[in-house]
Amino acid sequence: MTHRVTRFGIFAVVVCTMFAITLQPITHVAAINLKSGAVYVLTNQVSNAVAAFDRAPDGTLTPVGEFSTGGSGNPVAQPGDPPTDPLASQGALILSDNSKFLFAVNAGSNEISVLAIGNDGLTLVDKVSSGGVRPISLTVHENLLYVLNEGGTPNITAFTVSNKGELTPLAGSTRPLTAGSAADPAEVSFNPDGSLVVTEKAANLIDVYVVGSDGVAGPPIDNPSNGLTPFGFAFDQRNHLINSEASGGVPNAAAVSSYTASLSGILSVVSGSVPDFQTAACWIVITNSGRYVYTTNTGSGVVSSYTLASNGALTLLNSTAASLGPTSFPIDMALNNSSRYIYVIAAGLQTVEAFRVETDGSLTPIGSVGGLPFGIQGIAAR
Repeated sequence: MTHRVTRFGIFAVVVCTMFAITLQPITHVAAINLKSGAVYVLTNQVSNAVAAFDRAPDGTLTPVGEFSTGGSGNPVAQPGDPPTDPLASQGALILSDNSKFLFAVNAGSNEISVLAIGNDGLTLVDKVSSGGVRPISLTVHENLLYVLNEGGTPNITAFTVSNKGELTPLAGSTRPLTAGSAADPAEVSFNPDGSLVVTEKAANLIDVYVVGSDGVAGPPIDNPSNGLTPFGFAFDQRNHLINSEASGGVPNAAAVSSYTASLSGILSVVSGSVPDFQTAACWIVITNSGRYVYTTNTGSGVVSSYTLASNGALTLLNSTAASLGPTSFPIDMALNNSSRYIYVIAAGLQTVEAFRVETDGSLTPIGSVGGLPFGIQGIAAR
């Protein structure tokens, strides 16, 4: 509890969401084609749902509607948690590798939902127990899905995914986190080499799990984070781990670090805590080219950009690549499948902000959409 109160006492001024309007399906269905391009946002309400937005060729978004996950979200923060960021995680909503399915956490009912993507809507195809308490993050690699359960005794648990999107628990796959109940984790994600990584914010650790050919992860290998409060992360195609560091929410102390990841689970620092001179860097995305990294700085209302060299070295490109305003509280973000557009949830503005990614890594605003409820968490794009 001490770790939780400390963490959220710091984070209370820097995180997340205040949305209240329910989306209704629009009538011009013929113009919708979610399979050609879309953005999805998890409402994280008691009656949980995914809000879908059709993406036009120019990157702008049109609301399509909300589609039930069949489970319960958790929009009310736990004791000691900030009310505007109830899950404090990256990866609450993700796409399958083939972009046919969405996987969503139901943090209130301890479940995972699978929704099939159609041209004009989403269809619930499965819902299963998450194998723990309060699932907050998901990751998928081919037909293997892992969930990060943050509550109770935190763990990761695996499921196999059928061609129809149905989930089957993988026997013997549940594994603990290094710091146990003191971990306060943020994200689980696969490395391109097939291993797993989990960030522990309160313990300042990055856990690596070597995954066997049967899909079962081994015990956690703990690696110290180079900076404080490791939060969201992503991998480039050369197995470099790029990790945001909220730095305890200290003003103007946010940073991003990069690491090489060995097959044995040991991380080696390439660029340690490169500052962006903003507050509370939390979410990370990397363009398909591997050239540019973006992080949202929730406390200062800014998206910062970095260049990423082939050896994993980071260089700050623009401390203020996009300024959403001091009360915008940007949280989750996602690149579309071509990395041409980036979409950012601006919690304080009750919007999803859209930007075009230019060839030099700069961001050009192209519009915004609103209508999302309080407690929102998670975004995916294609």
